[in-house]
Amino acid sequence: MMTTLFKAIEILFVNYLFLPFDSLRAMENWWASNAVNGVFMLIGAAAMVYWMLQLKSFNDSGEEKKDVSAHSYI
Repeated sequence: MMTTLFKAIEILFVNYLFLPFDSLRAMENWWASNAVNGVFMLIGAAAMVYWMLQLKSFNDSGEEKKDVSAHSYI
């Protein structure tokens, strides 16, 4: 039973979910095949900028407790 489950997971990933990456690997153009990495880096950079802006807004509003006894476990 477990072998069948793992073989089904293998079929799902290898035959279907990794298919777009197989087509990217077979491409001759290096720039086009690495566009996925560029998209992921842009998403990560945008998330970092958003996070830093949120941290700055909470810091400027004085909403966060910064004293030593702010947490009960300290």
